[in-house]
Amino acid sequence: MTLDEKLATLPDRPGVYLYRDAKGQALYVGKAASLRSRVRSYFQEARPRDAKTDALVRQIADLEYVVTDNELEALMLEANLVRKHRPRYNIILRDDKHYPFLKLTTNEEFPRLVVARRVQKDGATYFGPFYPATAMRQTLRLTRQLFPLRTCSIRIDGKLERPCIQYFIHRCNAPCTGWETREGYAKTVRDVQHFLEGKDDDLAASLTREMEQAAREEKFERAAVLRDQIQSLNQVRERQKIISTDQVDQDVIGVVRQGADACVELFFVRKGRLVGQEAFFFDRTAGSGDGEILSAFLRQFYGKNVTPAPEILLSEDVPESDLLTEWLSGLAGRRVALVVPQRGTKRDFVAMAESNAAIALQHHLLSRSNRQQLILEDLQRALELPTLPNRIEGYDISSIQGSEQVGSMVVWENGELKKDDYKRFRIKTVPAADDFASLEEMLRRRFARSLEEGTVLPDLVLIDGGRGQLNVGLKVLQDLGLDYLPVVSLAKQREEVYRSESLEPLLLDPTAPALHTLQKIRDEAHRFAITYHKKLRAKRTISSVLDSIPGVGATIRTSLLKTLGSARRVRESSVAELAAVPKVTPKLAQRIYAHFHPVPEGAEMVGEPEGRTGN
Repeated sequence: MTLDEKLATLPDRPGVYLYRDAKGQALYVGKAASLRSRVRSYFQEARPRDAKTDALVRQIADLEYVVTDNELEALMLEANLVRKHRPRYNIILRDDKHYPFLKLTTNEEFPRLVVARRVQKDGATYFGPFYPATAMRQTLRLTRQLFPLRTCSIRIDGKLERPCIQYFIHRCNAPCTGWETREGYAKTVRDVQHFLEGKDDDLAASLTREMEQAAREEKFERAAVLRDQIQSLNQVRERQKIISTDQVDQDVIGVVRQGADACVELFFVRKGRLVGQEAFFFDRTAGSGDGEILSAFLRQFYGKNVTPAPEILLSEDVPESDLLTEWLSGLAGRRVALVVPQRGTKRDFVAMAESNAAIALQHHLLSRSNRQQLILEDLQRALELPTLPNRIEGYDISSIQGSEQVGSMVVWENGELKKDDYKRFRIKTVPAADDFASLEEMLRRRFARSLEEGTVLPDLVLIDGGRGQLNVGLKVLQDLGLDYLPVVSLAKQREEVYRSESLEPLLLDPTAPALHTLQKIRDEAHRFAITYHKKLRAKRTISSVLDSIPGVGATIRTSLLKTLGSARRVRESSVAELAAVPKVTPKLAQRIYAHFHPVPEGAEMVGEPEGRTGN
C-alpha cells in the first residue's frame, strides 16, 4: 500500500504509529487515542506550523502502525519502540545505562546479598535501583562489613566439618557448619533488610544496646566489632543529606534548557534523606516544551525496570499526566502521584533540582565544546591541515567477486556523525572487481554533482585504503579543480595515514583523539558500504530464485517484492498471502509456496488449497 492508501484506511482506535523515510530509517514514534485523527493531522494544511514538524513531514515516505486495546497499552508500546529505534525526531534520553539492584535472596533458606540487573518475580527481595552504580558497590561492601551474611552459593545443611575463610575474617558465622543457628541467621537477615530499607535509626539504637550489653558481660571482642559497625553506619548517615523531617520517599525532578540542549536533574529522597542524584542530558529538543521533555524522561527512565517513588515532584506539568500516573502506578504496584508544587518546602526541593540541572548542563556543554575543539585541533596539527576539519567525509568501496560493487560516503561534522548526509553509490561503469576504478567513479560523481549544485564541500576527505586509494582521490580532485581539498587515506593493517605531502605514512599515537576519530569515520564508512552491499546481494538472490519459478517474470517479481516488502517476507508468506498479491493467481501462489517449502520425498502433501478461501 502507498502512504496515501494507508492514511485512507487508518482505524479510529488507540495505537502507536511509526514514520519512516525513503531509506527505511525510523523518523518518529508516537501514540494516539485515535490513529485516524492523530496521524492524518500531520498532513493537514490547517495544522499549527512549526519547523520541527514541517521537517518531519517532508521526510515521511512510509507509515507503520499497531492497534492497541487502550491508551495505556499504547503508551507502554511507544516507550519500547522509542528505546528500540531511537528515532530522529523523538526526544531521546542520552543514557543507555541499566541501574543495578541489590537482591536479598529471601527465597532461599539462608539468604545472600547479590547484585541484580533487573527485578524478577522470584520471591527474592530487591533494593534499588542505585544511582550511580558506585553507590551500589559502596552499599554492598558496607553491608558485608556490617552483617555476617554468607557469600557462597552452596547448599547449607549444617554438616560441613570446617568453615571457609569468610568465618575467620568475621564476615560469616558459618551456618554451613551448624555453628550459627537458623534463628541467629534469620535475625541477621532482618537487620540487613532494615538497613537497606533506610530504617537505620532503629538499627543503630539496637546495635548500641547490644554493644553496651556485651561490654557489661566483658565480651570485649564482640563489643569492639559492634562499635566498628556503629561507626560505619554513622558515616553512611552523615553522607546522606537530610532534606525532610517527614521521612518521605520522593523522586524530585527539575529540567532546564539552553538552546536545543536540556538537562533533567533527578534527586532520590528516601526516608527524608537525599540518598542519590544524577543528571540526564537531551539534545535536539528544539520545538519541544519543558513538559514534553519531562514526559519523555519519565517514560524512558522508568521504563527500564526502575520503580518510582510514591510521590514524584516535577518542575513543570506534563501532557497526559493522568495516563502517566496510571502507568507509573502499575510499574510500582501501588499509587504514584505526580505533583507540580507551586510553593512551600516541596517547591524548594524542585528549585534545588533545577539549580543543579543548570550547573550540570553548563559543565556538559563546556566539556563537549572543549572536547570537540581539542579533537579538531589535534587533527589539524597531526595532518598539517590549513583549517580545522569541521566536516570530514569518509569513503569506502565494497564488492565480493566483482558483483554488486557499491560505494559509501559518511559524514562527520562538528564532533558527531551526521547520518542525514550519508550517501550510497551503486557502481555503474566498472565491469569487474576493481576497487581503484570504482573509487574513482564514486568520487567523481560525488564532487562533480557538488560543483553543479553548489552544495557543501568537506574540510577533509578520508578514504579507506593505502597509497593507491589516496592517489585515486588526488587525481579526481585535481581533474575537477578541487585539488585544494585535503585528502588522506587510512590503511587498516597498521593504521597508517597516507598524505599527499609525504611519501612515508604517518603513524599516529594509538591513544590520540585524532586517530580515534579517523578510525571511527573509516569504520562507519565500511559498515555503511557492507550493509548496502548485503541488501543488494539479498535482493539479487531472491530475484534470481523467483525468476527460476515457472510463471514468475519481471512483472510478478516486482509485484511480490513491492507488496510484501522484502525477500524474506516472500519466502515466509503463506499461500493466501501470496495469492493476495496483485497479478498472482491462486495456482501461481501455490507454486511459489511449494518452491520455498518443498515436501520431502515420500511425505504426504500437507498445505493450503490452491483456491482462495471463501467466507
